Amino acid sequence: MTDRRRTFFILGLLVLAIAAPIGQGNYIIYVLTSWLVFAIAAMGLNLTLGYAGQISLAQASFMAIGAYVTSLLTLAGWHWILTLPLALTACFVVGLLLGYPALRVKGHFLAFVTLAFNTLVFLVLRNEDWLTGGSYGLVGMPRPDFGLFSTMKQLHFYYFTLGVTVLAALAMWGIVRSPWGRAFKALRENPIRAESLGVDTRRITLLAFAIGSTFGGLAGTLIAPLVQFIEPGSFGVAHSLRILLMVVVGGSGYFFGPFLGAAVVILLPEVLRFTEGYYLIIYSALVIVMLVFVPSGLIGVWGKLRERFWPRHRLRADMKEGAGLK
Repeated sequence: MTDRRRTFFILGLLVLAIAAPIGQGNYIIYVLTSWLVFAIAAMGLNLTLGYAGQISLAQASFMAIGAYVTSLLTLAGWHWILTLPLALTACFVVGLLLGYPALRVKGHFLAFVTLAFNTLVFLVLRNEDWLTGGSYGLVGMPRPDFGLFSTMKQLHFYYFTLGVTVLAALAMWGIVRSPWGRAFKALRENPIRAESLGVDTRRITLLAFAIGSTFGGLAGTLIAPLVQFIEPGSFGVAHSLRILLMVVVGGSGYFFGPFLGAAVVILLPEVLRFTEGYYLIIYSALVIVMLVFVPSGLIGVWGKLRERFWPRHRLRADMKEGAGLK
């Protein structure tokens, strides 16, 4: 895809996202906002897993850290914008610490370590009720008010979340296009070769976890004022698996994969509600079919179709003008 086509494609998606909630009820707008929030969380996991090749089953726990830091401070009278850097810093530091086991264990062993961390966060949130409210959770978190623009209405909060999502996507685009992004890909493909080429694999591994966790925390800072009620069960292992499903279904290692995967996981069940009691069965069957027949994700389907019907004819280097014998 050329730069011009990519620009028109992104602008078209942005226009569609702006127009999507117009004329819709509060529930549909809430679902669309949830899609944006989970797309941010999936972006972070896509960086850790899709670009850097480090598996994590703890993304929901970073959403929890971001959500609880934001909730506790906003309930204490802080403005949301002031709680944001504190929540993101907490997630960055904790993600950095979680990255250290990745320096020693790989594959399913690393998955178990992150799974244990997610369970640990869940237990702390449930048992330390003096701070977190325990199983009763926290309620009544105020939505951000910026004077001329208040997010109290559902539609206004959607556009606020859309703005944050665009900024997060631009930040992620800059990361994956930077030398860090190339180092992440090198780490995923072959850590030994990457290290032989001068890549500090230790630092890059820690950064992959820290940055990916920060995006999870950003999603948490948005889910708290969106729902205005949080409790430990909202950030259990099942939710980490949901975010993992978003990355895999959308296309691991593709920039737009998290958005497409979040749409499948969040929006598709709502589209299938007309089937009444069968919608979860149909949804599960569709996801299984996608994972079996399209293991590279839905965005990978477009790549395969493009190569099949519009193949690129690349000229061999030795056949280029001036490369052959005169």
